[in-house]
Amino acid sequence: MSSTPHAHQVRFWRDPAKRALIFQLILLALVAWCIWVIVDNTLSNLATRGITTGFGFLNDTSGFAIAQSLIPYSETDTYGRTFVVGLLNTLLVSFFGIIFATILGFILGVARLSPNWLIAKFASAYVEVFRNLPLLLQMFFWYFAVLRTLPGPRDSLNINDTFFLNVRGLYLPEPIPGAGFHFIWLALIVAIAASVWLVRFNHRRQEATGQRFPAYWLSLLLIIALPALTFFALGRPLEWHYPELRGFNFRGGMTVIPEFLALWLSLSIYTAAFIAEIVRSGIQAVSHGQTEAAHALGIKDSLTLRLVVIPQAMRVIIPPLTSQYLNLTKNSSLATAIGYPDLVSVFAGTTLNQTGQAIEVIAITMLVYLSISLSVSWFMNWFNARMALVER
Repeated sequence: MSSTPHAHQVRFWRDPAKRALIFQLILLALVAWCIWVIVDNTLSNLATRGITTGFGFLNDTSGFAIAQSLIPYSETDTYGRTFVVGLLNTLLVSFFGIIFATILGFILGVARLSPNWLIAKFASAYVEVFRNLPLLLQMFFWYFAVLRTLPGPRDSLNINDTFFLNVRGLYLPEPIPGAGFHFIWLALIVAIAASVWLVRFNHRRQEATGQRFPAYWLSLLLIIALPALTFFALGRPLEWHYPELRGFNFRGGMTVIPEFLALWLSLSIYTAAFIAEIVRSGIQAVSHGQTEAAHALGIKDSLTLRLVVIPQAMRVIIPPLTSQYLNLTKNSSLATAIGYPDLVSVFAGTTLNQTGQAIEVIAITMLVYLSISLSVSWFMNWFNARMALVER
């Protein structure tokens, strides 16, 4: 009778699952203890130095100006609003950078495989040069060597007295919507929805009958034509405010600051070199027999590339393309080196220095970048699943 408990105890410790559970609980307790010690030590040090914690500082007046803001902002606004301004500026440059880098990268990736010797060598030279130069150095080149050497406002480079480029930025006409302009947005939404239905209908029709029509061109025509017809039917409810030189600077219109131009160009051109290599490898991953089969059916080269090669290559391209999108978004934090008012510069820089709330500010900034990255990853994973081969 006395040996039974001992036998049960031996079996318990020799059970790998139970032993692993105990070790995991011990490890979890050690991690929790370490976190508690760090937090307690941090709070004690902050209290000793008289530094308060919490997020109440977000309601305090910021007291500093920001060069670019997509929403109304003044020095009397709060630190919470500076956070929103910096976040929107980060999203703006990341969005346009991803679009331009994708377009340029796809063009260069296809060009690298061009039978034209000059085009292929030019694309290869682009990739090798811009991929191997540090991004920060390229940013400095565009900002200091190109944009900062432009003439002053009085000697601006201009196109038809409408677009002006000088050392202070790019000045463009600003559209001012009039009464009823929301109907044009409604027409655009309807056109996009109709275009999606048209493309899907064409796809189902092609699978059922083998016949197809230029659905993509018709969709593009519909997206352009329907809002345009609505625009003219409503009497063109849109005015333009043009920039005018008054004194030492331009007034009116829209201004694109040189910091944004330098950051956008450097991020796009740098990332496009990596995307070009991804596109090239994706195309080469498609069996050459697919191209030969398409040619045997009499399909010309441009249609073979668009309808046969690219759709199959996308399944290889999308996963590494996601990493480049994430890299571009995170690399935008280098904007502080040239003074672009992004999230790091405005919030994790100026706001942190003025408030001293290092823990809260850095935690918010890290959480924002993590959220952006997870959102981009989720979208690209969804898109990758849509492009994946479906077994029948």
